Amino acid sequence: MIRLATDVGGTFTDLVGYDERSGELFTAKSLTTVQDQSIGILDAIATAENKDGLRTRDVTFFAHGGTTVINAITERKGVRTALVTTAGFRDVLEIGRGNRPDLYNLQFHSPEPFVPRHLRFEVRERLDAAGNVLVPLEIDDLRPIIERCQAEAIEAVAILFLHSYANPEHETLCASILADALPGTTVCASHEVARQWREYERTNTVVLNAYVQPTIRHYFERLESALTRRNLTCPYYAMQSNGGISTFDQAARSPLTLVESGPAGGVAGAARIGSALGESEVLSLDVGGTTAKCSLIHDGRPTLNVDYKLEHSRIAPGHPVQVPVVDIVEIGSGGGSIARIDERGALRVGPESASSTPGPACYGRGGEKPTLSDAILTIGVFDPATFAGGNMHLDRQKAVDAIATVAAPLGMRIEDAALAIIDIAHASMINALKLVTVQRGHDPRDAVLVVSGGAGPALATRLGRELAVKATVIPPYPGIFSAWGMLAAEPRADFRETWFSPLSRDALGELARRFDGLEAEAIAYFANGEDADIRFTYRVEARYRGQEHGVFTQLRRSDDFNAFAEGFHIAHERAYSFRLSESAIEITTLHLEAVLNGPVIALPKIDRMSTSAALTGHRSVYFGGDRGWVSCPVYARGLLAAGQSILGPMIVEEATATTLVQENQRLSISETGVLIIRESNGEAA
Repeated sequence: MIRLATDVGGTFTDLVGYDERSGELFTAKSLTTVQDQSIGILDAIATAENKDGLRTRDVTFFAHGGTTVINAITERKGVRTALVTTAGFRDVLEIGRGNRPDLYNLQFHSPEPFVPRHLRFEVRERLDAAGNVLVPLEIDDLRPIIERCQAEAIEAVAILFLHSYANPEHETLCASILADALPGTTVCASHEVARQWREYERTNTVVLNAYVQPTIRHYFERLESALTRRNLTCPYYAMQSNGGISTFDQAARSPLTLVESGPAGGVAGAARIGSALGESEVLSLDVGGTTAKCSLIHDGRPTLNVDYKLEHSRIAPGHPVQVPVVDIVEIGSGGGSIARIDERGALRVGPESASSTPGPACYGRGGEKPTLSDAILTIGVFDPATFAGGNMHLDRQKAVDAIATVAAPLGMRIEDAALAIIDIAHASMINALKLVTVQRGHDPRDAVLVVSGGAGPALATRLGRELAVKATVIPPYPGIFSAWGMLAAEPRADFRETWFSPLSRDALGELARRFDGLEAEAIAYFANGEDADIRFTYRVEARYRGQEHGVFTQLRRSDDFNAFAEGFHIAHERAYSFRLSESAIEITTLHLEAVLNGPVIALPKIDRMSTSAALTGHRSVYFGGDRGWVSCPVYARGLLAAGQSILGPMIVEEATATTLVQENQRLSISETGVLIIRESNGEAA
């Protein structure tokens, strides 16, 4: 009865297995194989079999997350896609929105659409905003489109008709005709992916879903075949961007729900840790090999980004999509992020990464450029001999030589240059953490900071100190925590529906009836009949009359008019810093979150007595300034006992990560082995 999860990252592929009978954990790590990610997954499984005795025939649950969808989009490796849309709306995809993200950049150009203009086709049909048919679908318009698709070797067709969120009749008919005429071609209608207003966003969503759908379907088929050959036959699940899981078949129908699959696993794990510690406000940070990702868990639930944009930046508008995505801020500051001196002579870190090939200089795989990992090793936090449980020896001299390439031009000592690289990465992470807290109306001082990833724990305590969080928390197996978090996720589906109505007492009755309909869809989706054990959360997007954009407010089925209105005013004030209590409120969108209750990974109590064996030695760490090199005790995490309390500075080592505790911080170990670090407030050792 083993539950198994794998997470494919930019550098490493991680595996975590959990035996529900004995509580035993299986862990493994392998290099990501970019050309075929299933190879890296099988390598990790083989490592767990050889190292821990994992038996694949005992696996009853398999969850998988990774970068397949986001890579296919960012690398433009999806399939040749066509768009069929309402006459007159062929160029919506290219026109986009009129706003420029970089206001004073007069040379700005909108990003290239994923479907070129010659593959965007128009059909005569029209619905009004209520879904009433104004112009019937002209079926004859589809004949030349079918011929062009055949001639152009189109592999996927996206269908977007105006106002189809209110009535999908025309899209359904068009999809049926195209599927019959184009066998072997993926046909994706917008109402199957998104039933919300805003035609540009909905067009982008259905186009991107169609663009990656054949790729993801083939990927899952290859992965299933590979797992079957290894005698791993059980239900297969994919980690979704909403923090839940779905079956491979469900995910293949809506692959865009996997766009932030891997990072969402870490957020699900952070929520599980917060629950175990009795903390409802959790700030999650995962520092991997390529990027650092952070998110906020509010009221015990991951925060969703209602305005998610792929490839969005300060100067690029990105591609908006209408799928529920955990609100994650991602920056190019990971263990493999390369340090360089820019044209103005300033030191920069990232976003370029050494990845897994060749990797940081200290890996000894041919990399020569200095990275964040090289810097952490140079100042003494990492031990070259015990890194990754001793399975991967680091070359400190190669790291020092790489750091020297930036230290010499800057006129700095090697260790000071290494510390400067860490300082720059630290500043970038602080900015990202403030984006998901302060700029969203939340105070980081109310939260605990859960830090994971191979490089995260080495940087965690400085980040926690600067943000003044309640505590900095290092979860179990932090270096493979996204995979661990996938075993903490439950099957989940989100159902959104646009409905415009002024808020009134009568409207609340209609709102309840519409949510009843969405609940019926959820029950059918999980295919478990009326007895399915499903948790529902009801959220409503609303706005003040005259506004363009709204905010989501949680609705309790027992709420009356006044209770819901007050909840909306509070949500609006948090988002925009003001409320208009006397203004009329308009409902725009319903959102039902449906979670199928199921088993999640347990946090067993550790059975260890306090022993001096946990102290394995001392190592000098460079803190800079007047402190310089400081001798720090080194502890083996696996030998620390519950209830122990130790004053820093110190280093805690384990197979997947190394934690640095600062001076005047106190480390305590929970009964389940979670590391909790707080400021000591001048307490003696």
